[in-house]
Amino acid sequence: MVDVLVIGGGNAALCAALTAREAGATVLLLEASPRAWRGGNTQHTRNLRCMHDAPQDVLVDAYPEEEFWQDLLKVTGGQTDEALARLVIRASSTVRPWMRRHGVHFQPSLSGALHTARTNAFFMGGGKALVNAYYRSAETLGVQLRYEAPVSRIELDGDRFVAAWVGDERIAARSCVLAAGGFESNREWLRQAWGRNERGEYPSDQFLIRGTRFNTGVLLRFMLDAGADAIGDPTQAHMVAIDARAPLYDGGICTRIDCVSLGVVVNRDGERFYDEGEDFWPKRYAIWGRLVAQQPGQTAWSIIDAKAVGRFMPPVFPGTHAHSLPELARALGLPEQRLLGTLQDYNAACRPGSFDHTRLDDCRTEGLSPVKSHWALPIDKPPFTAYALRPGVTFTYLGLRTDETAAVRFGGRPSPNLFVAGEMMAGNVLGRGYTAGVGMSIGTAFGRIAGQRAAWSVQGEARHAAA
Repeated sequence: MVDVLVIGGGNAALCAALTAREAGATVLLLEASPRAWRGGNTQHTRNLRCMHDAPQDVLVDAYPEEEFWQDLLKVTGGQTDEALARLVIRASSTVRPWMRRHGVHFQPSLSGALHTARTNAFFMGGGKALVNAYYRSAETLGVQLRYEAPVSRIELDGDRFVAAWVGDERIAARSCVLAAGGFESNREWLRQAWGRNERGEYPSDQFLIRGTRFNTGVLLRFMLDAGADAIGDPTQAHMVAIDARAPLYDGGICTRIDCVSLGVVVNRDGERFYDEGEDFWPKRYAIWGRLVAQQPGQTAWSIIDAKAVGRFMPPVFPGTHAHSLPELARALGLPEQRLLGTLQDYNAACRPGSFDHTRLDDCRTEGLSPVKSHWALPIDKPPFTAYALRPGVTFTYLGLRTDETAAVRFGGRPSPNLFVAGEMMAGNVLGRGYTAGVGMSIGTAFGRIAGQRAAWSVQGEARHAAA
């Protein structure tokens, strides 16, 4: 029987497995996917949001705790546990040396990755390279790894973990870390959560899944049904407006459309519906999927002109180009007069200023609803380009309530040997909203806490038995 069983194969699970092994525990990690698809959503990540009080290698200037906290507070609208959030923030300032010891390399913010050079440390080779480094380190340290081993249920004795079941196979362990992700790939659960809207549509039927197809929420559902304390709204998620041509699963970062703040976004009626320049893109990109999900047909179009080209990370698919706005409207199949009216009203409302897409500039609209608060330049220089958008779900926020020990709770009482990390508990910190890189911050901090606590729980029982 192993000391620590880790269920999951992404960043949080790997951090838990490595930390538990470093603490002297024997560890078995169960990954639901085949080896080629290991790593969960982590394989699609790029960076880690890091607190730092002074420049640090790939990070410029400073990003102190209070600023990180205020950024998180703003995007969540206060729906966050401050104590746990600050725990994550402080952990992010010290974790990179540990990551390097396990083979992770960092590089400066990529060209075109707006406004992240100060706040986010990028992984050299991206999330897949990080995943591979952690797996290599785990193998070197003696962590047992099993692929294509989805856990359907676990065996509990009250609030104590006893064993996990992979099909008909029972796997016992002295402690367990749950890090199996959310339910974003479970189409039926998404439909149940989002329901039917006032137009008679089932919005979730149009969702694309940016992340792994293996996060079906089976273990999360089991734990909720078993009486584990829950946290979070099942409709809240890291949800991005992505290219409508993206694949159903595993589209990842390259399907994101990053020109939203540099142009306008319209729905199928040719109307704008939100402030494209509300704040820096890394603080707002993950609200646009939900905004598009609320539009007719769960689709929208991001429209730019030639002035925006070269100022954002180009998407993987080319946009629709036209030399005039009427031509663009016809190419998109949007109501021509309505779209032209929307763009004429927007252009007329733009007020001159000093355009600077690297800061919150003074280019804004006046007398227009919705307003565009920053980076408002007229759409008037051909060629014009549009990208069709659909909601892209990365991970869901419904999860298990926990505390600073990462313990799963039942009726407010922490389990002595069952812990949770990653997306299965991210809703404690992310009630809604998102800011770039914070998912990796949460997974890394709580993965390490969960792994250490799981190892300690076994060692504590051993000491108690010896006494």
